[in-house]
Amino acid sequence: MLRNPIHLRLEKLESWQHLTFMACLCERMYPNYYEFCRQTEFGDAQLYRRILDLVWEVLVVKEAKVNFDSQLEKWEDAIPSADDYDLYGVYPAIDACIALGELIHSQLSGATLEHVIAISETSIRTVAMLEMTQAGREMTDEELYALPAIEEEWDIQWEIFRLLAACEEHDLELIKGLRADLREAGSSKIGINLGQ
Repeated sequence: MLRNPIHLRLEKLESWQHLTFMACLCERMYPNYYEFCRQTEFGDAQLYRRILDLVWEVLVVKEAKVNFDSQLEKWEDAIPSADDYDLYGVYPAIDACIALGELIHSQLSGATLEHVIAISETSIRTVAMLEMTQAGREMTDEELYALPAIEEEWDIQWEIFRLLAACEEHDLELIKGLRADLREAGSSKIGINLGQ
């Protein structure tokens, strides 16, 4: 699948920066899961919201203690199966679930780089799959790289990376600002908008 030089640069970041980057990408995938749950009455989108909020809390509250084992147990039942739905929206919803699962696992293992790259790749795959579905055919990496939607997704990931890489220390204001901006936008990478 599409690879980006950002994956090499991410190695240089600290774990709080990795965690913030992952939380930002999950925040951008949340509307896909939310909309799928709303349309199908599957699961509880608020569970995604609560787990993601706990991750943000860990980032901004020094003494925050979260039992991520317990969160993972709850989360595993909240993932839809593509076999159960004849609806395209199940795929972006599953990608959102995979990303949140990676985020939870990063908190359990303490190793963040592999999870950051997995979430970044999942995020771009969501966009690529929509583009190929709309085109009605498979596309080569070269064709995908040329698409504005793919370029925009990479640009957003690079922008988040640049903001984080510019920090010399754990920057609470930047973290809170990113969270607020992404929530306020309420829009996913494939154009799903919350509450519309």
